[in-house]
Amino acid sequence: MSTYDRDDDIEFDFFDEPETVEATQRGRRLPRRDRSGDDGEGPRRPPMRAPTGLVPLARLVGLIAIAIAIVVALVFWVGACQGKSKHADYASYAAKVKTIAQSSNQLGVEFANKLIASGLKQADLETSLQQYAQQEQQAYDQAQQIRAPGPLRRIHQHLVDALELRAKGLAGLGDALSQTASVKDASTAAATLTAKAQLLTASDVVWDDLYRGPASEQLTSLGITGVVIPESHFVTNADLLSARSFSLLFTRLHTGASTGGTPSGKHGNGLVSVKVLPQGDALSTSTPTTVKVSADLSFVATVEDSGDFQEVNVPVTLTINAGGTPIVQRKTIQLIQAAQQQTVSFSNFNLPTSAFGAKATVKVEVGAVAGEINTANNSASYAVFFTLS
Repeated sequence: MSTYDRDDDIEFDFFDEPETVEATQRGRRLPRRDRSGDDGEGPRRPPMRAPTGLVPLARLVGLIAIAIAIVVALVFWVGACQGKSKHADYASYAAKVKTIAQSSNQLGVEFANKLIASGLKQADLETSLQQYAQQEQQAYDQAQQIRAPGPLRRIHQHLVDALELRAKGLAGLGDALSQTASVKDASTAAATLTAKAQLLTASDVVWDDLYRGPASEQLTSLGITGVVIPESHFVTNADLLSARSFSLLFTRLHTGASTGGTPSGKHGNGLVSVKVLPQGDALSTSTPTTVKVSADLSFVATVEDSGDFQEVNVPVTLTINAGGTPIVQRKTIQLIQAAQQQTVSFSNFNLPTSAFGAKATVKVEVGAVAGEINTANNSASYAVFFTLS
């Protein structure tokens, strides 16, 4: 045989070799071992496992819930901060207005006292009126500098208007007083002065009806609580600015009646009655009255001008004798017209223990005015029994 022929008979079986023992053993699955044996236990259950997609979903839902809670908390927190900030803005605004209101109120009291002061001279009154006008002008300028919260900006302008009326009214009153210096007729002069003084009365109306009322309603609609828009009344007694009062003022300034001497004509005041509140009983000079003591206990005295002339600065005194040191309170009626009645209220009593059970005395006395001759009706004493309400 040739070499070529032997080569043709050689078979190459590299890819057709049978599996090795190792490969065969690795490919086989071992039979499951029966765990039941002599111990009597049954086959163990495989552990329960949640589906692989449920755990991530639960975690996602939890994270979303936490995120929502955080957002809601932030919303409430921001809202609370905004509410506090809004309240602070309105409180700050009301505090600034209160300062101006109190100053104007005090000026109104000073103005009223000036008109009824004894020994008053026209030059002094004119100077005072111009000074008062300058002070109200300063208040007007201050009010313009106040930056009111948005919803109150339009309403705030009425506050500015009220202060402007007061400044113009006082300045106009001083000018009118100077212009009427040569007028002989008191009625004519009084009419001129009354016309100028109407601006002062109008300023109180503007403050109350156009500023304070609408501003308070606006705060209520916004839910702002605890912030009070202040009051301001420049005219403490409307009778001071009446034609009759100005006529008497003009007469005093030009006749020198206030410089001394005894006034002519009938002058005087009388005590009409004394009532105890809140029970509403009138005290009697003949029969003791049982007075129920409470936190709002007060005695209200009614005084009448029994003369023919206007009286000013009428003192009224109440004295309680109930054992120990007497309790004394004093008030003043700024102005009272002829045949007019006015009331004076006394309250805030610190009664001693000895006042209860025993009879006590309440005395009210109206001070005499210049030219008053009959003072028999100026005072009265009342027997009372104080008891706890």
